[in-house]
Amino acid sequence: MKSSPQLLTDPFLQLPTATSVQVVWFTEFAGNKHIVTYGEKLDQTSWASTTKLSRTREDQQSKVANQTYKEPVKRDIWRHEAEVTGLTSGVRVPYRVMSVREDGANISSDVFSLAPSPKLGTPLKILLTSDHQLKPMTAANLQKVVETVGRVDGVWFAGDLINVSDRASEWFDDHRGGALFPGLQGRAKYEMEHNGIKTIYTGGQIIQHAPMFTAIGNHEVMGRFARKDSLNDEFDDTIPRAVAQKLYSGKSLINNSFNTVTYEEIFTLPKSQEGGKKYYAVSFGDVRLVVLYITNMWRNPNLDPKYKGRYREAEKDLHNPENWGYGQIIYEPITKGSKQYNWLETELNSLEFKQAKYKVVMFHHPPHTLGDNIVPAYTDPVQIIERDEERKIKAVRYEYPKDKDYIICDVVPLLEAANVQLVFYGHSHLWNRFISPSGMHFLETSNVGNTYGAAWGNRKRDVPVGYKEDYVKLGDPNGLEPVMPTIDSLLNKDDQAMPYIASNNITVFSIFDTGTGIISSYRFDTRKPDSEVVKFDQFKLK
Repeated sequence: MKSSPQLLTDPFLQLPTATSVQVVWFTEFAGNKHIVTYGEKLDQTSWASTTKLSRTREDQQSKVANQTYKEPVKRDIWRHEAEVTGLTSGVRVPYRVMSVREDGANISSDVFSLAPSPKLGTPLKILLTSDHQLKPMTAANLQKVVETVGRVDGVWFAGDLINVSDRASEWFDDHRGGALFPGLQGRAKYEMEHNGIKTIYTGGQIIQHAPMFTAIGNHEVMGRFARKDSLNDEFDDTIPRAVAQKLYSGKSLINNSFNTVTYEEIFTLPKSQEGGKKYYAVSFGDVRLVVLYITNMWRNPNLDPKYKGRYREAEKDLHNPENWGYGQIIYEPITKGSKQYNWLETELNSLEFKQAKYKVVMFHHPPHTLGDNIVPAYTDPVQIIERDEERKIKAVRYEYPKDKDYIICDVVPLLEAANVQLVFYGHSHLWNRFISPSGMHFLETSNVGNTYGAAWGNRKRDVPVGYKEDYVKLGDPNGLEPVMPTIDSLLNKDDQAMPYIASNNITVFSIFDTGTGIISSYRFDTRKPDSEVVKFDQFKLK
């Protein structure tokens, strides 16, 4: 029996302006007609343009229906985008999309609502989220967002939407139920079991009604194209552009170093002249949101010489630089004088930024955290090649000078001077927050699905032994004390309040209410499916 034709995703909203918004959806067929109907009677029509994703594939680790793959295989997916115009700020309009297949079968979505960019003074509820990565609690997290606060007006996503960007099923239909779009559209089916009780979470119907603005995390970046036997290995196969120029002279730098092609093909985002979709700024109601491309390659901290890692190359590859990892390479420079830094400096001095009531900066890598991913310093790896008496390479290792941490030394002072009120980021899969002496807030609210722990109490951070730089094993390496939740802290086993949430059972989300300037954080214990969502922290932006 042939299943009825379906859309691969519900429609979702992108790039609102004062009078328009983009509607995007995906199918697994090219089709011959794709439209949005909208208005109170759904009697207005906008035709969509269609493009085909160029790099989406499946491989041995894909979880698609009952299919298995022996190697990476191309998966054909089409993207449809229509602009809905003539909108009035503050007025929501019903809409739905329809795609017609080549055989004449037509498929329509449910009816949702859209709106253009909100005017100044409009109170908004904005979901702050990151690091979904198909993790176990993500669908529960997003379902509780909708159940707790209702429809949000926007989503800010601080990177790591998926694990491997070119694996199509991670975006659309991983059969375990945790793919990105189903979770954010209330179409997930993720089963969790505690004490023999099974609960299925569907995520939340969010981005059908609210535009999403995203930052690039390390998981949105793919490595050298089609050089490896699996997409996991390809993701891990990034090298610096300067090295690629030497190794692959005259060949595509994007194909032979690293790329964000699939991420950029999926989303319609604001653009900067210098950075395109990779870094940009946008005004949304009373907020000026500045999104930066601050992320590096996560490499294993293991010091075992068998492995390519954060601090050294594998012994087996010492004489084959093409297989080196080159440490935790930074994908887009942000150091003082770089193109992105100069763009940021200009943006922070712009009229749009200076006049905004709320000034928020979002990127992926943490400036302050109790998590592990903040070590070593966010700086270009310094390569040290050790040789024996015969000049043969006996070790290749990397150090990261703390006094050259680009976020702390270059970016944060710029943001402080510009009176940024909030810096929002992810990467370490936990909730914690900090305040600088000048009053700038730092919020990491990335424990939506799982955690890797916090360096607090008895749990010490893994730091390299025998390397030049010395890192703190407890607390924030960059010197700020974590802020204790203001309403209801979790307690440790000794009944002491904890300034963080790092749990594989308790999931966290945060909401920015621009009407009051208050950011509230909520937690939900998935071990108790019938329990209430608890607001445990709130703070106000001045």
